[in-house]
Amino acid sequence: MRHPVRVLAIGGSSRPMAASERALRISAAAAQEAGATVSFLTGRALMLPVYDTETSDRTPEVAGLIEALRTADGVIVASPGYHGGISGMVKNALDYAEDLRYDKRPYLSGRAVGCIAVAHGWQTAVGALHQLRQTVHALRAWPTPLGCAANDSAGVIGSDAAGTDPALVRQLEVMGRQVVDFALAQRALDRETGVVQG
Repeated sequence: MRHPVRVLAIGGSSRPMAASERALRISAAAAQEAGATVSFLTGRALMLPVYDTETSDRTPEVAGLIEALRTADGVIVASPGYHGGISGMVKNALDYAEDLRYDKRPYLSGRAVGCIAVAHGWQTAVGALHQLRQTVHALRAWPTPLGCAANDSAGVIGSDAAGTDPALVRQLEVMGRQVVDFALAQRALDRETGVVQG
């Protein structure tokens, strides 16, 4: 029997349990309810060394991120929107996928990635979501059909799902399930074609 679907949830800001991390956890909970095992890289754990193309030396924290990306069947990424785009911390974490370029599954190939952007205004929230989807697509991933942009200027993201705007909760949950559904579909296709992955 194959292992359960493995989902890596990445996101948030340097402030633990920021709004973007709380949104991430709602989506991740839906992925868990759909049968996935979920691991998290959030908050200050995202404060990694800047990705450096001039060295292959990696800290234990970075090595852990790279291995988590390598073994993930799906990924959920949540970024705060800063000045019209995604945060440097989140982008830096995704840049480390470059270390997977020579893998059998290079970069994030064959994985669905759910994308969440949270900002204090629609312009930045939508712009950051678009940028995040472009980034994961460039890493050969499949952005889920539904991406979530949230304008939290009115506090629509509570401390948990119960305190969060119900429409946003539904979107985050659908997206979390889409990551798992795609991973299961990819697994079935791999079985059919004889591809062995992770």
